[in-house]
Amino acid sequence: MKRYLVGGAVRDILLGRPVVDQDYLIVDATPEAFVRRYRRARQVGKTFPVFMLGSAQYAWPRGESLNEDLLARDLTINAMAMGDSRHIAGRLHFHPLALADLRDRLLRPCGEMSMFDDPLRVYRAARFAASLPDFSPHPELIAQMRAVAACGALADVFAERVAQEVRKALDTPKPSRFFALLAETGCLLPWLPELEASRHIPAGPPEFHRGSLFAHMLEVVDRLAGEPLAGWMAVCHDLGKISTPECEWPRHHGHDDRGVEVAEELGRRLKLPNRVREAGVAAAKLHMKAARYSELRAGTRVDMLTWLHKHEMVEPLFALVQADSGHDVFPLAKRDLKVMLSVHLPGRQRQRGPISGERLRNLRCQKLAEVDREQGRTPQGHGDSDAPLDLPGD
Repeated sequence: MKRYLVGGAVRDILLGRPVVDQDYLIVDATPEAFVRRYRRARQVGKTFPVFMLGSAQYAWPRGESLNEDLLARDLTINAMAMGDSRHIAGRLHFHPLALADLRDRLLRPCGEMSMFDDPLRVYRAARFAASLPDFSPHPELIAQMRAVAACGALADVFAERVAQEVRKALDTPKPSRFFALLAETGCLLPWLPELEASRHIPAGPPEFHRGSLFAHMLEVVDRLAGEPLAGWMAVCHDLGKISTPECEWPRHHGHDDRGVEVAEELGRRLKLPNRVREAGVAAAKLHMKAARYSELRAGTRVDMLTWLHKHEMVEPLFALVQADSGHDVFPLAKRDLKVMLSVHLPGRQRQRGPISGERLRNLRCQKLAEVDREQGRTPQGHGDSDAPLDLPGD
């Protein structure tokens, strides 16, 4: 039985990067022989024999040999195998162009049909552009991605798989490259039509924004690189602007309210987990008001922080605000949250349903207003009302 470490792990070893995922190919042994030797192995593959042993994945070459398997992979820099068992330890097998492309920092398809063989590879290739920001897409990759988009094959990719690549891209050093490469090759459609539309809409008045709505989103996601939830909020926060009538450009009055439905539709199309979908909706609804946090009345701040705390989104939302507007209001919000959470209902007023909830809200509002006065703060509201804040899901 021969065991080879394959794919991204070998690439990262040669690049001197930390190895995150360990995938192995087994040669000269059947799956039955593998299970007899490794009794704790758990089968996860249905169509093909794939096993998990700890956090490592074990599979068998597709095709007649190890080299045939490598030639059928997505990108040349991922088409490498390193011997990991006795007698073959450290021995390299690779696509003929792999080492040259690794040296030249190129993302190149393994073959003429690599992207067509599995259209999901279009999104994977874009993610590698984001995770390896010093690598450039080879012209052949650009051409294949455009051709896959043009023939409509991307519509056949499962929504969950697209969503997985989007979320992984947001956890890379340069997430903007993921979306930019998809835009360049016509691959934002059919799964991300809101982003395609945003390429042709001004982000806002020149005194606040330069360039398109899409370009602004790219800037914000890069400021939140490595924070996937906040990154998704960045993708969604200005989506309401795509429904602004052209006659009103470059202003987008009311885009925060309009963005709720747009962000919800995008999240549902991608079949995102509820928490991620809710984060996108909250970003669209609250980012403008949160940017003016220091000006808000106590009641609005209480309602906003109560909802965000319940959904564990306080830090991501205020990280978005800073990335979007440059306003760092998180210290004040953090202070307010601590004050709020120190206020509790007396025992006799608890467990009375909505009455208890309203009473607790009032006490917290009074406490925040009191702290404001003690610190010489006098929030003016500026269009903010004393009525409870309309929040996502309410």
